[in-house]
Amino acid sequence: MSFELLHFRESDKILKKKKMDKQVQATLEYIDDALYGTLHRGELLRQALEEMDWRKEPLNILDGRRYFYKGLRNGIALDGSLNTYEFILEGLLRLQVGFDKKRIDAGILMLNGQRSEKTPYGSTKELVETEIQLLQPTINLPVAIVLFDLGRPGIHLNDDTEIKSPPIIT
Repeated sequence: MSFELLHFRESDKILKKKKMDKQVQATLEYIDDALYGTLHRGELLRQALEEMDWRKEPLNILDGRRYFYKGLRNGIALDGSLNTYEFILEGLLRLQVGFDKKRIDAGILMLNGQRSEKTPYGSTKELVETEIQLLQPTINLPVAIVLFDLGRPGIHLNDDTEIKSPPIIT
């Protein structure tokens, strides 16, 4: 597995109470397998979540607006950005809105766990723990943060693989 699941505010207990803990683990493993080393992750993520039944319920965050979660199942919302860690603030806000409106009981936020080695903030896990603590009481929903390491995009392409353009027909 190349992801780490961190629980805050008893999100793990809510997942167990709703009998979603194994489903969440299976979904995250599937996402990890499906997206590792890929270049274009958006459509593959949508397909994986659809296959795991996370896209059957209405995904809208606010009525009449075009804000949507990546997935929603049994009162648990799944959101995130696998391209950048900095989505943490926007993702937490999106989940908090659903929690405050009583649309969700807990959230799962997927983030890219890779950051520069030169960062002065320590490990990504330490940074998440600090930011969750600093955002209290504004962000107070039960949330699990998933830090993915999906490898370098295009890792499955060999260095000697030549990508050829289609022939020009005259």
